[in-house]
Amino acid sequence: MSKALIAMSGGVDSSAAALLMKNAGYDCIGVTMKLHDNAGDCYSEKACCTASDAEDARSVCVKIGIPYYVFNFTADFSHNVIDKFVHSYEIGETPNPCIDCNRYLKFDRLYRRAEELGCDYITTGHYARVEYDGNTGRYLLKKSLNEAKDQSYVLYFLTQEQLAHTILPLGKYSDKSEVRKIAEDNDLINAHKHDSQDICFVPDGDYARFICEYTGKTYPCGDFVLTDGTVVGRHGGVIGYTIGQRKGLGISYSEPLYVCGKSPKDNTVTLGTAGELYSSRMTVRDFNLISLAEPPKEPIRVGVRTRYHAKEAAASAQFNVDGIVTVLFDEPQRAISPGQAAVFYDGDIVVGGGTICGNPE
Repeated sequence: MSKALIAMSGGVDSSAAALLMKNAGYDCIGVTMKLHDNAGDCYSEKACCTASDAEDARSVCVKIGIPYYVFNFTADFSHNVIDKFVHSYEIGETPNPCIDCNRYLKFDRLYRRAEELGCDYITTGHYARVEYDGNTGRYLLKKSLNEAKDQSYVLYFLTQEQLAHTILPLGKYSDKSEVRKIAEDNDLINAHKHDSQDICFVPDGDYARFICEYTGKTYPCGDFVLTDGTVVGRHGGVIGYTIGQRKGLGISYSEPLYVCGKSPKDNTVTLGTAGELYSSRMTVRDFNLISLAEPPKEPIRVGVRTRYHAKEAAASAQFNVDGIVTVLFDEPQRAISPGQAAVFYDGDIVVGGGTICGNPE
C-alpha cells in the first residue's frame, strides 16, 4: 500500500483531499505545519494557519481515521518566507509570500519530512493537476478543471522529482461545490468553512506596519516624482507602496496618479498617469521549466499570467543564454510588478515560471 502525507491547513480543500486519498486506498498521515505565532491581535477569520485551523484538521483526521501530527517549522518559515518578504519590499519589489510558503515549506521542508517518514507521495488541497506525458517522459503541471479556483500559478516552481511524488486530487473537480459536498456527505467539521484570503502573518493587510515592527527599522520619507523627474510631493517610505496603487498617495494633481515605480536607492516613488502603468515588455529571472526539458533556442508563443488572478496575456518568450527570459506582449499589460511571479501556459499546461525582474518600458 502506497503511503501519502497530507498537508492539512484545516480548510475544507485539504480535508477533502485527505478523505479522497484515504478512500482511494492510500495509507495516509495528516500533517499541519506550525509556521508562526498568530495569537492575540494578529488573528483574523480570513487568515490561515490559526490554532483553530489545526484543531479542525485534527478533528477531520480523527473522523476519517488517520494519524495526525503538527510539525513546527517556524524557524524555516521565518527565514524562507517572512525574511524574504521583508527584503523584497526593502529592495522595491512586490513579493508573493504564499508562493514562497508552498515552495520552501510544503514542497521542500515538508516534502523532505515525508521522505523521512517513508511516504511515497505528498498531497495538498491545491486546485491543479499532475499528469505524466509518456511521449516526452516528463511530468506535467496542468490547470484545474475548475478555472475559477485554478492554483497552478502558485505551483510553477515544482521540479520533475516533486511532481512525480505529488498527488492533487481536487484538480479534477470543476466546481468547488462538489468538494464541499464530499465534505458534507462525510460530516467533516469544516464542510462550509470560509476560504482563507489574507497573508497569515499580516492578516490586517498593513504590510508597512508589519515590516517596521518586524525589523525594528524606520523607513525614511522621500520624494514622489513624476516619470520626467518632477517632484510632486513626499512619500512615507518606499516599503508602503505597490505598483499600480492609487489610493493613499495624498497627492493633488490635474489627473489621477498611480505608483509606476520605486527606487530604494534614491528613496523615490515614481508616479504616473493610468497610461504610464502599461508595458509591452518584461524580463523574468530564476525560470523553472516544467513541460520542456531544455530552454528553447527560438522564441515561443505562450499565455502569461503576471499575477495570481490576472487573465493570461498572449506573448512571445525568448530564453536567453544568461538565464533571463524576455517577454514581449501582444498588447501592453498594466502594472507589471518586479518580484511577482510570471507563469507561462500552453493551453492548460504550465510551461514554467519565474520572478519578474523588471525594467518594463
